[in-house]
Amino acid sequence: MSHRRPRRSGIAVLLPLAVLLGACGNPGDLESAGPATTAVGPARLWPDLPPASTPAYDYGEAETETVDGFALPRDDIRTLDPLAVLRAQAEQHPDTFTGPLALDEDTAKKITRCGSDGSGGSDRSDGSDGSGGSDDGSGASGSDGSDGADGAGGAGSQGCPVLKEQYRDLTGDGRDDLIIGIRLPDDQLAVRVFTHEGDELTQIMSTSDAVTGVELAGRDLVIRAVSGIPGYEYRTVWSWDRHQEAMLPTKDEFLRVDGAAGTPKSPAPRPPTASPAPGSTP
Repeated sequence: MSHRRPRRSGIAVLLPLAVLLGACGNPGDLESAGPATTAVGPARLWPDLPPASTPAYDYGEAETETVDGFALPRDDIRTLDPLAVLRAQAEQHPDTFTGPLALDEDTAKKITRCGSDGSGGSDRSDGSDGSGGSDDGSGASGSDGSDGADGAGGAGSQGCPVLKEQYRDLTGDGRDDLIIGIRLPDDQLAVRVFTHEGDELTQIMSTSDAVTGVELAGRDLVIRAVSGIPGYEYRTVWSWDRHQEAMLPTKDEFLRVDGAAGTPKSPAPRPPTASPAPGSTP
């Protein structure tokens, strides 16, 4: 008499296995988010419009200038008096009142009187190690350069329109560069940057604006400025360009700020902020 094994035992083994395998697709697995949106490239308007070949204004973004008459002991830019550098530039351009090297006549006179109290130029009592003083050009008292005595005191003092000099390697050559801020009338601030190669001192950046703050981010110089729309500000990032051998405005934004905290939001483009070239018409 033949006997057959019941097939239910095999089915009974497969059912729990199927349950276990089905449980492997539970929480944690990737799930489809639905069909992907088709990428759409920018559409060019007026493709037949001939491209412009020259800028509407010459802002002097890449203009540099060698400052004559300076030798750097020990190849160290910190040995230079920033007031002497500015005075040397004024002597090279005595009749220039527009462009990247421009200083209004009143400010230029005040710079010539800085240090007249016997302090001998720049006040290096603090911040000479590169950390700088507390004045960052953010529109503090006397931002028009008209407070205090008539030019008495060195750079960074109350009566001098030249702010405390700052140092940072902006060019990436391992050596400090010199950053100078100058208070101008109407709450303007001029910012100039100098580098050196051997005994040659070169200005690699010059700009002015209604500045609310100047910041260093790595080797970038960030300048924040007032806009004509309440709750917004301009922010320009200046970066070293080895091809032009100058600091260029590589990023320009128009930002929403949150109240007094000044937290930037929603970037948007802004026209260049560099000063016009000497002799150009704004």
